[in-house]
Amino acid sequence: MAGKLFIVPTPVGNLADMSPRAIQTLKDANLILAEDTRTSGILLKHFGIDRPLISHHKYNEHDTAGDIIRRIESGEQIALISDAGTPGISDPGFLLSRECRRAGIEVETLPGPTAFVPALVNSGLPCDRFTFEGFLPQKKGRNTRMQQLAMEERTFIIYESPLRLVKTLQQLAEVCGENRPASVSREISKLHNSTVNGSLLELILHFQQSIPKGEIVIVVAGKEDTSEPRIHRNKYKKE
Repeated sequence: MAGKLFIVPTPVGNLADMSPRAIQTLKDANLILAEDTRTSGILLKHFGIDRPLISHHKYNEHDTAGDIIRRIESGEQIALISDAGTPGISDPGFLLSRECRRAGIEVETLPGPTAFVPALVNSGLPCDRFTFEGFLPQKKGRNTRMQQLAMEERTFIIYESPLRLVKTLQQLAEVCGENRPASVSREISKLHNSTVNGSLLELILHFQQSIPKGEIVIVVAGKEDTSEPRIHRNKYKKE
């Protein structure tokens, strides 16, 4: 049987989001590549998956890709997972997928969890057309990229850490205007999952008083959206 690379999404929070197909794919793999073997080891143990596991992350992916491709060419089925969500979306995965394609190796990506999709839909902002930015540059190029986003007519999505959330919202307000509609989602699919909607100014004031924890997704309306939002908070807790 010909070898293949499987891209396997894992839950971003709630373990019930792990699909039966994802579990079976990992159980059938000759080798599992993980961003952090300690984190993934806990997940695999939970689902009774006992397969060889090695590290594959942004610091070693250039060095390990060649050996992985040779193993797949020899007939092995290899699965790639990240700490949470879909590999390649702000996580390692693109380089290996590209190199497999260049080598004529089949790549199969399973559908599954990723944080920005529920955050986008929860935002109440237009989601028929949008752009995903992931993490913005921390220093070089950050202001330039924000200026470009301010002119973007589509809804745009940013990943951010809780410690930098208020600063990023303030920077967005400077380039987009304080009244630009936006939302902040945190801990997608986890017990304390919440979404706060409002203008950028309202969100700044809210999070200055309530410093968040966990993973953050910022969703901002495109330039042409002139609606006037009101602050509103939704909590989604595990039943």
